[in-house]
Amino acid sequence: MSNGRRYEAKRKLNMKKVLGVIIGVAVIIMSIFSIKMLLEPNSKQDNSFKIAYFSAYQDGKWGVIDQDGNQILSFDYDEMIIVPDSSKDIFITMMDVNLNEGTYKTKILNKNKEELFTEYELIEAIDNYNEAQNLWFEENVLRVKKDGKYGLINFAGKLILDCNYDEIVSLKGTENSLLIKKDGKTGLASNVGDVIVPAEYKEIKSFGDNYANGYIVINENGKQGLIGSNKKIILPIEYDEIKPVSGNNLYVVKKDGILKIINTSQETVLESQFDDVLAIQKEDFILKRGDTVGVTNISGEEKIPFIYQELKNINDNYYIAKKEEKYGVIDKSNKTVVDFQYLFIGQRQDTNFIEAEKDNAQTDIYNSNMELEITGIVSEVNTEKGYISIRIDEEQKYYNFKFEEKQEKDFFPNNTLFLSKKDGKYGYKDKNGNLIVDYIYDDAKPQNNYGYCSVKKGNVWGCLNKDGNIVLEPSINLDSNLVIDFIGKWHLSEDLNLYYYETGN
Repeated sequence: MSNGRRYEAKRKLNMKKVLGVIIGVAVIIMSIFSIKMLLEPNSKQDNSFKIAYFSAYQDGKWGVIDQDGNQILSFDYDEMIIVPDSSKDIFITMMDVNLNEGTYKTKILNKNKEELFTEYELIEAIDNYNEAQNLWFEENVLRVKKDGKYGLINFAGKLILDCNYDEIVSLKGTENSLLIKKDGKTGLASNVGDVIVPAEYKEIKSFGDNYANGYIVINENGKQGLIGSNKKIILPIEYDEIKPVSGNNLYVVKKDGILKIINTSQETVLESQFDDVLAIQKEDFILKRGDTVGVTNISGEEKIPFIYQELKNINDNYYIAKKEEKYGVIDKSNKTVVDFQYLFIGQRQDTNFIEAEKDNAQTDIYNSNMELEITGIVSEVNTEKGYISIRIDEEQKYYNFKFEEKQEKDFFPNNTLFLSKKDGKYGYKDKNGNLIVDYIYDDAKPQNNYGYCSVKKGNVWGCLNKDGNIVLEPSINLDSNLVIDFIGKWHLSEDLNLYYYETGN
């Protein structure tokens, strides 16, 4: 599923400049579950309507607005302005773009339009993205260029890595991991400028999706080793391949053409019974033989037959499984505990329940014992505040992770308006239950992080402020938008991965 159409000609935006020069993000293709992860509000934000900044687009030009929709940088720019951290007034503008030569200039401005960090030739945010192409910028770090070489500064302008490198880019899919390149060799540094791996290797790859797991390093002869984020060598550089799979101090390596599981003493634990190792869970291994997946233990005993397309261990006792193009859940005895009827089943980090996607856009949520708890359209799962926001029969409901129904105000004590429904129409009440906005809307969204409420009449959307007053009469058709969100008269764009606001249709 695509996450929305790209820019149309009327916007006069050169996507080659924006994506090729600034971001370099591939075409966005995500599963339903990945899209939901992308659309959720930033869990780091609270609801005190604090100061924030956003890139915005109007009449063919780019500028910056704040959380109240006020213009911070005027709309004078031909290229998208990058706001690497919405809580900081650091705005990266680009100019003098020459696509033929691949050159451009950047300038950093603050909210007072003062130019920052002028001692550098070039200053850029460092983009990163995961397998689902969800984009982010590395936290509190900027890439700078001086005398033709690259280094790093933090958002305060402090130099944290000297400008000695030919190139600095993110290690895609892994936070806090920056590839540093010098004289044809590659190393790795953290976001605070600490050199974890010196620039001595041909290539460096992530070992999983978390920097704490360490890094696979590859020398000029193609041999691979494993180095931890603490700079210590976990596996020596002597293997033909190290797969990004580990657990219980066991690793998957290939040497002399043989794929095997070894321990940290490089002793072989299991080999020759599989074509691939997908996961290690204590002393059980999810293995692949041909086109099928199953589970064996450390002794080679088959625990789950090799009859599945996919298997993923959850909550120790269960496996999300795929069979005949449908997803279900089995236990360790291969008993089906959730029927194979779903398009996809996933479990988010820091939760012990699963979300099972149905073919009617509904989601079934099962508890840790694989008992069905809730069915509806999931709007958000917030692991920081510990709630699930889900639309059931056109009503927005909230549950804690014990699946106890709660009120919106239980999780958002600073909100001023709370969504309510009556006779098929939507309105808003205050925290005391007093009706503030009458039931006149055909659809509506909960108050966002900046105090605004999106409301719909017929097939067009508008916006209310924190007091329930109309900021923008419903007038904009947003049928192509995967998420509806307003900041005053500004609405979130279709292209969520670029994350900017605009006005009009």
